[in-house]
Amino acid sequence: MGTPAIRTEGLTKRYGDVDALCELDLEIAEGEVVGYLGPNGAGKTTTIRLLLGLARPTAGRAEIFGLDCQRRTVDAHRRLAYVPGEANLWPSLTGAETLHLLGRVQGRVDTAYRDELVGRFDLDPSKKVRAYSKGNRQKVLLIAALMTRPDLLLLDEPTSGLDPLMEQAFRHCIHEARNVGQTVFLSSHILSEVEALCDRVGILRQGRLVEIGTLEEMRHLSSLTVEAIFDATPPDLAGVPGVKRAVIDGRHIHLEIQGSIEPLVDAMAGTGVRELLSREPSLEELFLAHYGPDGTAPEPAGTASGEGDPP
Repeated sequence: MGTPAIRTEGLTKRYGDVDALCELDLEIAEGEVVGYLGPNGAGKTTTIRLLLGLARPTAGRAEIFGLDCQRRTVDAHRRLAYVPGEANLWPSLTGAETLHLLGRVQGRVDTAYRDELVGRFDLDPSKKVRAYSKGNRQKVLLIAALMTRPDLLLLDEPTSGLDPLMEQAFRHCIHEARNVGQTVFLSSHILSEVEALCDRVGILRQGRLVEIGTLEEMRHLSSLTVEAIFDATPPDLAGVPGVKRAVIDGRHIHLEIQGSIEPLVDAMAGTGVRELLSREPSLEELFLAHYGPDGTAPEPAGTASGEGDPP
């Protein structure tokens, strides 16, 4: 197995008495697309700032392709491209001039791919940045990152401001990146985007990585939803092995199952089931298993996480 694209060991960052990131142990292989989820203040942007060498860790270390992010920052940056959620560009430059400048900074540009991306994202490169909408400024950053064909893409809310058609164009680009062996670390609030693109997903809560794995692994640990409609009043299924929750509404019953569904199927045999539907939990449901519907932890929190990642 080769050198991981990203490796962190005990990576910790404190701002005063606020733990922005706590003992993060993370390893991402070359060619993986990994989603990084959490509400504002969970530590996503702090993680990326530490990987970029823009902040110093309080404890622990981080590496990109075996290069220490603090000691060999320039060497690490040669192998990555970064897209922030807010595009702070030079207002007096045109889109084409901005792409040229950012390409010179990176040192390598696939010009044919750059031109293809300009068309794919429907960007007018002759306009000045000051005339661009938020979405168009974000397109410039995405094109600038993708056109360098970096080994690693660090993306922090990269589709902020894009319309649905451009989000689809972005997804197509990420699929292309994975197909040619690039690694992608994607922080996003758009759960459907992460679900569609990522090989593995990590969930942060109050600076701690509370879950990481493939969607299949995470679903295996979570509940299966079963909906059933009966000819008459449903039987009492709450005591069936694996049933975590049973809600009856007339002839309809809603069940949440952990583990094998076989005991439930046996219990329902001959009970007059008219319709039966089962489905695995979506990424949104897996995410909300770690957070309440309002985005806060379901159990009482030990420390406040703040409104957003510290600057």
